[in-house]
Amino acid sequence: MKPCTSRPPASSFRPLLAERHVTRLLVGTLAGRLPNGMAPVAILLLTAEQGGSLAIGGLLCALYGLTSAIGQPTLGRMVDRRGQTRVTTAAVLITSVCLLLLPYTDAVLQPALAAGLVVLAGLSTPPLEANLRALWGAVLPDPERQRVALALDTGAQGLIYVAGPPLVALLSAAHGPGVAMTVTAVLGLLGAATVLSAAPSRAWRPAVAHAGGFLGPLRHGGLRLLFLAVGGVGFALGSMNVWAVAMADRHGVALLSGLIPAALSIGSLVGGILYGRRRWPARLSSQLVTAAFLFAAAWVPLTLAPGPLAATAFTAMPGLFLTALITSAFLTTDALAPAGTRTEAYAWLIAAVGTGQAAGTALAGVLSTGPSAAALPTAGAVACLVVLLGARHRLATPSNPRLRGRHRRAPAHAAHR
Repeated sequence: MKPCTSRPPASSFRPLLAERHVTRLLVGTLAGRLPNGMAPVAILLLTAEQGGSLAIGGLLCALYGLTSAIGQPTLGRMVDRRGQTRVTTAAVLITSVCLLLLPYTDAVLQPALAAGLVVLAGLSTPPLEANLRALWGAVLPDPERQRVALALDTGAQGLIYVAGPPLVALLSAAHGPGVAMTVTAVLGLLGAATVLSAAPSRAWRPAVAHAGGFLGPLRHGGLRLLFLAVGGVGFALGSMNVWAVAMADRHGVALLSGLIPAALSIGSLVGGILYGRRRWPARLSSQLVTAAFLFAAAWVPLTLAPGPLAATAFTAMPGLFLTALITSAFLTTDALAPAGTRTEAYAWLIAAVGTGQAAGTALAGVLSTGPSAAALPTAGAVACLVVLLGARHRLATPSNPRLRGRHRRAPAHAAHR
């Protein structure tokens, strides 16, 4: 992706975080989504403290991750029809109550009850990420500023998985897994309250009531292929996490299981900053394919069985292109989603990544001791590239530069805005 040589407008040099509501929404969403990175670790440690096996803890973690992905499109559709406040408030309260009850439920003696709480907590995970993407249009009317905010937002999401697990480990070591789970629930509740009490979230209303039909955004064939493609991205990320644990066991360096994913997250944050500082003149479909190609190519060195230091350094490289890929996918979703289905469309994209991640984790767990484990992230990234190449023409967005990455609103919505 060759950056445009023309100098951006002076307004784009103003600190984005100084814009009204931007910092509050970013920080609140990150805090509200911390349970996504903390809860699985807390569930695993809590089950172990109760005398449960690693298999039981792993199953509960998988249930939480899978149901979290499954529940997002349904909640996104409800937000598109009823607004953010009521739907997200109900969701975060249900999730918080379930997480707070888990320390008082014995996963060994009451496995059905523990599994039920985990499933309900996952299904009701508040759609904060999709909500935030839907709010940028109201907070930042300039499309270029929206793109920069989206890139920063996407790059910062990795911090959830950098800060969350170590925080759970520290709390568990000092006060026990029960306290760690309680703190997880409270942080999620406080973060969601920070976002939901902000004026843009309270004022947000759906564009068109009951739009999109039964299929919603899935009625667009290009979007269906896009969601399938980003499932490959999730597969790469999920298999990478298991491969990192296998690397730690193979080399006897326990820190590798955390350092390798952290390297990818840091690379993603840096990539988001770099991506947001430049304008990209190519169409979104071309940006998608280019970013997917670079993302896939960056995984190849990891298939050569590098040592611990090289593996950690190499894993940062896919992260540099991950933000460009995901940001372009969100902008394409924004441009192609039928009116009144934006939040649901964003939620489907998020769910596709989460589902792919669960599949990658499961398959990598089976193949973790074999030589093919290191190639799984590359396979997922290549699958994403192949689907995007085949869907390129169906993902074409309006050619007007002012419309690139913008949601095509119905006249009624424009008047309302």
